[in-house]
Amino acid sequence: MVYIPGGTFMMGSPENEEERNDNEGPQHNVTVSPFFMGKYPVTQGQWRAIASQTNLKVKLDLNPEPSRFKESYQDIDRWQRPVEQVKWTEAVEFCERLSKLTGKDYRLPSESEWEYACRAGTTTPFYFGETITSELVNFNGEYTYGKSSKGEYRKETTPVGQFPPNAFGLYDMHGNVYECCQDVYHNNYNEAPTDGSAWEIKADSDSNRRVVRGGSWYSYPRWCRSANRNYYGSVESGINNIGFRLVSFSPSTLE
Repeated sequence: MVYIPGGTFMMGSPENEEERNDNEGPQHNVTVSPFFMGKYPVTQGQWRAIASQTNLKVKLDLNPEPSRFKESYQDIDRWQRPVEQVKWTEAVEFCERLSKLTGKDYRLPSESEWEYACRAGTTTPFYFGETITSELVNFNGEYTYGKSSKGEYRKETTPVGQFPPNAFGLYDMHGNVYECCQDVYHNNYNEAPTDGSAWEIKADSDSNRRVVRGGSWYSYPRWCRSANRNYYGSVESGINNIGFRLVSFSPSTLE
């Protein structure tokens, strides 16, 4: 877990950002309290360690090996790949089991916490600047963004930590696997919370659509931007380009 200092940032994308979507606005200031966040997405090995402990069950049974990508990657153990094909409800179960095991509080990040942590003080489309390359991110390198050139399309997840981290020391915030957030998906930021909390109420819809962030190994580069927003079609679906990352929202409880 990496300590993320609190602060205020401008959430969303400016109207002149290349290939932005309307759901990334309006831009608004959000003040986020300090928290801890996983240095990497949850790996297959970490998932198996918790999912296999049936004595920790809170509500759901968990498949210890749900992932599609089960082979080693360039001699790196498969257990270092991020877990995927996990349902949103199962990611929540994992957080609750880990909390039960450790006595510390873990959950999925709010959407604003996720973007704040990803940006790490930057305002550019990506935390490393205006454009993206397959040397920096695992995404569909056959497509370009800005002034970048075409690159490699790996067509699979890569072990966590293979690409440069952001200023907070977080890896894989762009690409590799989409990451689940706590929030119900809304079509824009009108009336969105400004205190860093999750936006979980939507009067005109059910709570099946949950936000995912960061893009994936399968994604076009525009989907990997810090401000880009997407969603699970259902909390009960598992897709091979969606994983998750933990936060602990009470830093004082961590040693």
